[in-house]
Amino acid sequence: MTVDLGAALGATPGEGGTTFRLWTEHGEAVELCLFDADGVERRVALARGFDAIWATHLPGVGEGQRYGYRVHGPFAPRLGHRFNSSKLLLDPYARLVEGPITLREEHFSHRDGEGELSRTADGRDSAPFTPKGIVAGSLAAIDEAERPRIEMTESVIYELHIKSFTRRHPDIPEALRGTYAGLAHPAAVAHLLGLGITAVELLPVQQQLTPRFVLERGQIDYWGYNTIAFLAPDPRLAATTDPRSELREAIRTLHKAGIEVLLDVVYNHTGEG
Repeated sequence: MTVDLGAALGATPGEGGTTFRLWTEHGEAVELCLFDADGVERRVALARGFDAIWATHLPGVGEGQRYGYRVHGPFAPRLGHRFNSSKLLLDPYARLVEGPITLREEHFSHRDGEGELSRTADGRDSAPFTPKGIVAGSLAAIDEAERPRIEMTESVIYELHIKSFTRRHPDIPEALRGTYAGLAHPAAVAHLLGLGITAVELLPVQQQLTPRFVLERGQIDYWGYNTIAFLAPDPRLAATTDPRSELREAIRTLHKAGIEVLLDVVYNHTGEG
């Protein structure tokens, strides 16, 4: 089957299979890694096409498939290249990630003690310790008619952290505290309306990780500013196994109450390092 070069990046399921597309300008080879329920890995080579897009279409592969990438290329830190096929890479366009990531030595391209610009690649396989992307179809767009349209001059914006805001409210059920679903609870909505705000700005809800220096203090990243998958809601903030639908429903609930929703997204502060 011919791969559509104009399709979206990431994993796009469709009738009969899934198309996988990844951009890498300096990569010399790309392997799509598919994992079964037991963690057994199957690799499929991608073909390089137009504008450094590597792609393949796999018949029979659909939603729920766990996957990642191994990208081959130069390991030359002084030139900004850290290609290392021993490291399983998370698709930056993944819509769903199976769980949080805890950094380990196996995740890094070079071993400690060899310097930031070490020329020696670390050959340990990171796949057993790396959460995989999950093939997931796109959700239908929220109807534009549902969105409140409030002039900025009339806006009162309330910045909140989903976990903190919902964790301490006594009228939100315990099972929903700290979650997207908790934000959609009538008690949360009533509280926001009582404040007189017109919009909430949610601190990062995307998939993120905790930096190593924070882990070494025995802590975790709470605020979410070390994003690793900008299209995947963090499952730790979900009360269900479907964080995408849960966040979407929370947004629609706030819209129905006349409250706009803004997302804090910081593209220059990510967690790869």
